[in-house]
Amino acid sequence: MAKIGKRLKKAVASVDRNKFYALDEAVKTVKTNATAKFDETVEIALNLGIDPRHADQQVRGMVQLPNGTGKTVRVAVFARAGKADEALAAGADLVGADDLAERIQAGEINFDRCIATPDMMGVVGRLGKILGPRGLMPNPKLGTVTPDVAGAVKAAKGGSVEFRAEKTGIVHAGVGKASFSEEQILENVRAFVGAINRAKPTGAKGTYIEKVSLSSTMGPGLKLDVPALVAALQG
Repeated sequence: MAKIGKRLKKAVASVDRNKFYALDEAVKTVKTNATAKFDETVEIALNLGIDPRHADQQVRGMVQLPNGTGKTVRVAVFARAGKADEALAAGADLVGADDLAERIQAGEINFDRCIATPDMMGVVGRLGKILGPRGLMPNPKLGTVTPDVAGAVKAAKGGSVEFRAEKTGIVHAGVGKASFSEEQILENVRAFVGAINRAKPTGAKGTYIEKVSLSSTMGPGLKLDVPALVAALQG
């Protein structure tokens, strides 16, 4: 069994495992406990009352966090001619067509988000077995297959986060950095949970958002008061 360091012991001791925290108190505690030698990511996990194996209980979408993620996002764009120029001007890291596809097939996958113009999907479609399992396949429902490549690149760079429920019905994501102010993290968490709440599928019955926890990369998780959190969003 791995030994628990003094830093983590102190962080764990500061958390009441049986308590359901108000969001503002949870954020304050998570920031206090994020004492690693790097800027820890603030992570959220939601347990949803869904069975993603059913088509009418899938939860997937994109949300723009008001304060970004604090992470540098590398963006690849499949586009030609003028659209390629627009993507580059907007800050895309990689832009190409068949040449970009060849690089990806050769194992060069050094990007975090992939965007394509609609006319490029014939090329991108051949990469499904490579991009799909990595969650990088462009999708019109997520705004990553679009003629507005400049807007999509800016959104990706500015803090848009994709979410998708796993087989167990859990959604998790990074919602900022420990160096963010409490208010910035609060705003990002509210935006993320609000997007999940709005994405409730038609087949979901009973309690939709069952559990929510907040933590930093190296810190203990805190359970949030879900009814209060949802009520605040609706209020």
